[in-house]
Amino acid sequence: MSRVVWFDIPVTDMTRAIAFYQALTGEKLIRLPVGPDKETAVFAAAEGGAAGCLFAAPEDKPSHFGSRVYFDAGPSIDEWLARVEPAGGGILVPKTEITGGRGVYAYIEDSEGNRIGLNAPA
Repeated sequence: MSRVVWFDIPVTDMTRAIAFYQALTGEKLIRLPVGPDKETAVFAAAEGGAAGCLFAAPEDKPSHFGSRVYFDAGPSIDEWLARVEPAGGGILVPKTEITGGRGVYAYIEDSEGNRIGLNAPA
C-alpha cells in the first residue's frame, strides 16, 4: 500500500493545463471550483492508487524545483513522450533506463513550467 494519497500540480492557466494533461494521459479531468480564487481539475484515481489534481491558487507557483510527481506511463513511455510536445510541453530528459532492470523514466516540462516525471516498465 502506498503512503502517497494525494498530489497537487500547481498551474497558472487551468484551461491550458487541462488541455495538456488530457492530451498527455488520454484521460478526462474533472474541473471543480474550490473557492473564490482557487480551482482544481481532478485526475481519476486507479483502484488503490494515489489521486491528485491540477491546482490553481494565487499562493502556488509552477516550478522545476521541489517535489516531483511521476506518472505511470506504461506500457509504453514512448507513446507518452510522443504526445508531450504536440500538447505544449517539452522533453527535459529523454527515456532513460533505471539501473537494475527497474524500468525507464523521463522528465518533461508541462504547459505550466512544472518538471514532471514519467515512469514505465522497460
